[in-house]
Amino acid sequence: MLRLWLEPADLTRIRFADRLHPAGTVLLASQALRQPFVAACLPTLARRVAESAPALRPLHHLLPSQGFVPDFVTPLEGLTSIEDGLEAIRSTPAKRIRAEVSAAYAHTPVSAARRRFASADPLVLGALVDAMRSYFHRVLAPDWPALNRTHRQVVSEAASRYALSGAEGVLTGLHQAIRWRAPVLEVDAWQAGEVRLGGHGLILVPSPFAGPRPRVLVAPDRPALVVYPVEPATVPDSRRTTPDPLAGLLGRTRTAVLIHAAGPGRHTTSSIARQVGISVSSSSEHLAALRAAGLVSSRRDGGAVVHQATALSRDLVSADCGGQGSSTGHADSAVRARAVPPIRPVPALPRDRAAARRPSATAGNR
Repeated sequence: MLRLWLEPADLTRIRFADRLHPAGTVLLASQALRQPFVAACLPTLARRVAESAPALRPLHHLLPSQGFVPDFVTPLEGLTSIEDGLEAIRSTPAKRIRAEVSAAYAHTPVSAARRRFASADPLVLGALVDAMRSYFHRVLAPDWPALNRTHRQVVSEAASRYALSGAEGVLTGLHQAIRWRAPVLEVDAWQAGEVRLGGHGLILVPSPFAGPRPRVLVAPDRPALVVYPVEPATVPDSRRTTPDPLAGLLGRTRTAVLIHAAGPGRHTTSSIARQVGISVSSSSEHLAALRAAGLVSSRRDGGAVVHQATALSRDLVSADCGGQGSSTGHADSAVRARAVPPIRPVPALPRDRAAARRPSATAGNR
């Protein structure tokens, strides 16, 4: 958990970014769309990724599929165009590349290409830059204006509520993985530590590509940047025709539990709790209710109880994504945020970077 200490001055400087960062969005989307539950709700984007797989392979191989990514691949420069961002990435000093890539690979299997990337090999860096360019133009560019319009709409709707709820309403209504316990904002981010914002404020960035946990960047003498998840249905590509029908039936948290149980892999009570952002006891209660309804089956495996969605629940999950899902695809309700009642936009989004860099923050694997 990352704990952000807000002073009174910070509370007056809570803002929203008014646009998307091209390179940062490439990184977030490249991770998010590798998750079947996101891809199922964004079929057009997922199809573009599949069709462009050879050109995108360096990006997918060199950067982890979730969690921490090196700061330098989402540079401060590059807000106005993808090329500006890519040039900044290519110009990163080798010493910084080695340090940040080594941190990103702390829990990633080693390969020859990753080893060369960690040693700041310019040829490998060039391959990454080319893949990021291809990702932007082939996957995101066709919907880039619509993505920005949707982003501004989310911010506008949120800002209209600020007059009624104030700063406390902003901070308590962001996402279930973000908790306001004045004067501390607790964030279930990939890194851990304690950071005092020192009056520089907070920039909030809603993103359908943020992943299961919020992303946090804390840099010296700058506002803290918190990128938090909103549901993939906010992307123009989504084919959902009604708002959260499954969540309306089961409730958002129980739907999130069900959707994670319907995903690929081994799902225990603890792993589902961790992904959804709830306690283990709450996860157990939701799973028991789903099991009683015939939506989840459970079995003991060693010291853990493993849960799996039934065929009926997979059909429900598929229908919740507009019929685009499958037995392995589902909506990412775990990343759905409540309506945000926030503040004013800022003129520019600095970047979406992964780890806290202040000496007071203990950076960990995101």
